[in-house]
Amino acid sequence: MAKNAIQKIAMNAAENIPYDKLMLSQKNVRRIKDGVSIEQLAEDIGRRKLIQSLNIRPVLDGEGEETGTFEVPAGGRRYLALGILIKQKRLAKTEPIPCIVNRGQETSAEEDSLAENLRRADLHPLDQFRAFKTLSDQGLDPEEIGARFFVSPATVRQRLRLASVSPKLLDLYENDEIRLEQIMAFSISDDHGRQEQVWERISSSHTQEPYYIRRLLTETTVRADDRRAVYVGAEAYEAAGGVILRDLFEQDSGGWFQDAALLEQLVFDRLKVDAEAIRAEGWKWVEAAISFPYGHTSGMRRIYAEAQELSAEEIERYDALKAEYDKLDADYAQAEDADEAIEAKLDQLGAELDAINDRPQSYDPAQKAIAGVFVTLSANGKLQVDPGFVRSEDEPRTETGDVDEGEEGCADGGTRSNGDDDGDGVVVNDKPVNDTSGDDGEDDGIKPLPDRLVFDLTAQRTLALRNALAGDVDIAFVAALHAFVLQVFYRFAPDTCLEISLKSGSFGQVDGLAETSWAKETAERHEAWDRDLPDEADGLWDFLLGLDEASRKALFAHCVSLTLNVVVEPWNRRPKALEHAEVLGRSLQFDMVDAGWTPTVEFLGRLTKARILQAVREARGADSAQLIDHMKKDIMAREAARLLEGSSWLPEPLRLEVNEVATDAGDAVAGDMSEEAALDGDAAELPAFLADDADTSSDEPVTIDCDEADHLQAAE
Repeated sequence: MAKNAIQKIAMNAAENIPYDKLMLSQKNVRRIKDGVSIEQLAEDIGRRKLIQSLNIRPVLDGEGEETGTFEVPAGGRRYLALGILIKQKRLAKTEPIPCIVNRGQETSAEEDSLAENLRRADLHPLDQFRAFKTLSDQGLDPEEIGARFFVSPATVRQRLRLASVSPKLLDLYENDEIRLEQIMAFSISDDHGRQEQVWERISSSHTQEPYYIRRLLTETTVRADDRRAVYVGAEAYEAAGGVILRDLFEQDSGGWFQDAALLEQLVFDRLKVDAEAIRAEGWKWVEAAISFPYGHTSGMRRIYAEAQELSAEEIERYDALKAEYDKLDADYAQAEDADEAIEAKLDQLGAELDAINDRPQSYDPAQKAIAGVFVTLSANGKLQVDPGFVRSEDEPRTETGDVDEGEEGCADGGTRSNGDDDGDGVVVNDKPVNDTSGDDGEDDGIKPLPDRLVFDLTAQRTLALRNALAGDVDIAFVAALHAFVLQVFYRFAPDTCLEISLKSGSFGQVDGLAETSWAKETAERHEAWDRDLPDEADGLWDFLLGLDEASRKALFAHCVSLTLNVVVEPWNRRPKALEHAEVLGRSLQFDMVDAGWTPTVEFLGRLTKARILQAVREARGADSAQLIDHMKKDIMAREAARLLEGSSWLPEPLRLEVNEVATDAGDAVAGDMSEEAALDGDAAELPAFLADDADTSSDEPVTIDCDEADHLQAAE
């Protein structure tokens, strides 16, 4: 039996139809504008001509005969774009237009219009990236590519950056194994090997979010808003051969400086130059560093600059300007209407008066000859110059050589060392910061906090409590009176947290303490009083009598606050004093969270993994802890810091009932001297991710040798 012949498909014929014989069909299903505008499409047709024919149907008369005109149910946007070119006289009305003529009309016009739009497959983003890359390789710059395809040059640069991601990762994206957002995150780095290494690290992890990819790719870099980067500047860094990583898809605040070691060297080189220029002004010594520990000026006397006195001519001119200003201001106050000319004149006179009042200040050359300057970087990257510090060995000696015993107990105090610190470089946990040995092998059991960490935390609590106490005069008086009554009426009962002898610990060995808001506020308040007090102690009594009651109370509160000490030390437990600290804190309604303490990555990196997970459980619940329990310690610390943000969580030494923490710490010292509990050679080693960062800083002071003790140090 013969098989039926398969009927062959006959295509609709292609014809060139003059534009003026075409008309837009009302049966086109596209009603809403989307994508490229008609005007942009017209420009594209004008550049490369029509690359897709119109789908048309003949218009029939009442007897079913063709009228010679055609309607366009599919391709209406192209039809309208051609009309724009005709209006611009760039195209003739009779220009033949390539068309596909559907005379069979086996389907409706609406169906053809719908099919043309639905059957069209959008270009895969990766094909677009690669196409832009091909055009770039052909010599077109981003501006030209953007102009041809009606996108911004920034968008073109983003597409080119995405096309430069590792081919292995792009293949995974093509197979839908990596999301576009992840490819965007990987594009922050040009290092294909590093990109693939990060993907291998996170591919089997639960955390594969773009922010985490960016964090891993930039973990050994320095942010552009870091004070070191701001101080050196991107231009100088790049001129020295440094590379800046940029994120074209997220706000990156200037990017990341990739070579941290080069940046550190540039910082020290510039600090050295700036410090030498300052020392040339006549100072005996200059010390420069990226930052100094808290209390680094303890035991030094501060001298201040004095404004130059006005000359007779300047006084006469000031009086004349002031009289003119007062008269003009009084007359203008009675005027009904505003007068811009008078306001401008008042502004001018005010500026001249301010210029006379703002006298240049200078130091006595004899004082500069025995004093020095500390040069460091402020948080915004500007050079911070703190002049006028006199070391005790440089103080002028009296003929008798006697020393006033009162100086030893001054509020600025001497420094009490609570550890072995030789002052060279930065020491954390009694180890140099370049010690990169790991500690991922610790036991997962909950162990007491190490003594050193308890000391550091309670040092922060001490500074914060001092700051709070200084703001509450009434409680400060009560606290001081309590200490006085104990010492006068109760022998051997100094159960108070106030070191009423006005001894003040500086805690210089606690890294970063000087950068806390509590330390800064205390230092600013102390310097303000230091400036107001008379230079000689003989005039102090009359000065204090001349103060109003509020000022005397404020000064008293400041002095009392400097005696507060709630630091927990293994050799100095003081449980009764710590109990009194709890009473004092409750009276001040004091809380470390309100004071601004937050669990940082650096803090969490000093805990065991078990304690990190315990903190997250306490703050966010067991489910949150399970999200990070499989991670390595350095990653766990970073993610825990993010989870704990805004949680109001505090470690035990910063909560109430500190005496319990002290007892636990004491049990740890007496019992299990583990790598976390010891403060000696068995102390916990610095986590690897912190040690990597620390390697970028200089361990040795950079010193310029001058006469005798004159020197400059440029070290952190």
